[in-house]
Amino acid sequence: MQLPPCPVCGQPIHPHTLVCPCGTELVYLPEQGIFVTEARHCGNRAQIGCNWQAADGPLCLSCAMTETVPDLVILENQTLWAETERAKRLALHGFLRLGWFTAADTGARPRFHLLAEQTSMQGAVRVIMAHADGEVTLNVAEADPALRAARAKDMDEDFRSMVGHVRHEMGHFVFWRLSQNGAFLGAFRSLFGDERADYAAALEAHHANPHPAGPDHISSYATAHPHEDWAETFAHLMHLLDLADSFEAAGLSLDAHPGGTPAYQIADTEALILRAGDIVIALNHLNLSMGLPVPYPFVLGPGVRRKMALVHAWMTGRGSYQ
Repeated sequence: MQLPPCPVCGQPIHPHTLVCPCGTELVYLPEQGIFVTEARHCGNRAQIGCNWQAADGPLCLSCAMTETVPDLVILENQTLWAETERAKRLALHGFLRLGWFTAADTGARPRFHLLAEQTSMQGAVRVIMAHADGEVTLNVAEADPALRAARAKDMDEDFRSMVGHVRHEMGHFVFWRLSQNGAFLGAFRSLFGDERADYAAALEAHHANPHPAGPDHISSYATAHPHEDWAETFAHLMHLLDLADSFEAAGLSLDAHPGGTPAYQIADTEALILRAGDIVIALNHLNLSMGLPVPYPFVLGPGVRRKMALVHAWMTGRGSYQ
């Protein structure tokens, strides 16, 4: 993620910022990746801290994708909604950098349903994150870091984040959009397998007897079904892209990668993986020196790298029409 400068004082600012330390109120233009001071801001700015520019209507590109918000009669859902939208905007940055959901992109947009586990009418309800025919359901309860950490422990996961959830479900959306192209499906099935296999039965078998990731899958969950393998691989490609991009935006470099092509413009997936991999090793080492968990506890085996290359090719338009 880039750090665009404040248009008044020039200091680099995180894209979520509402007011620069110099006192300037900021509006973020997501397609251009810049801050301005004079623009119509998103109608959700005051309520959930969205600093994006309003699009065609009163809401920004990201907030306009949300069709259902959590039950706001429950006060804590307001905070969970704001944090979920923040994670969604962060994830959408990467899509915009790759040309998805811009004014030039005529393809379908995702429609989000942000649901809470606590409601005023039904009490506690179960919310399952999912994608179906362009609709993405997110459980805003996972925006609570304490609850998310507890569930990660219960499920024996080394990594669980709200941005990760958004990227995973968006991976399903991207598959849905790309699957209208027969060339994509042929390439997909040659690497990931046949997604027409019984999904419910596959998940039931996985939960009854989960398999380790191994060299061909990024996670244990990816072994469950080709759909989940794609979504997990997709999310991790987006993680690595943004890690490398953020590292460079912070003005950092490694001897092995002193600079050059920006991460989102790299066409060679293996070169991207090598650059992001070296950054991850350094980042993990820094966390370990502080006694903290490593932020990226994954090994990218040869099978995973081949799958990432396919995802990368189609996300960047090198496969075929998106």
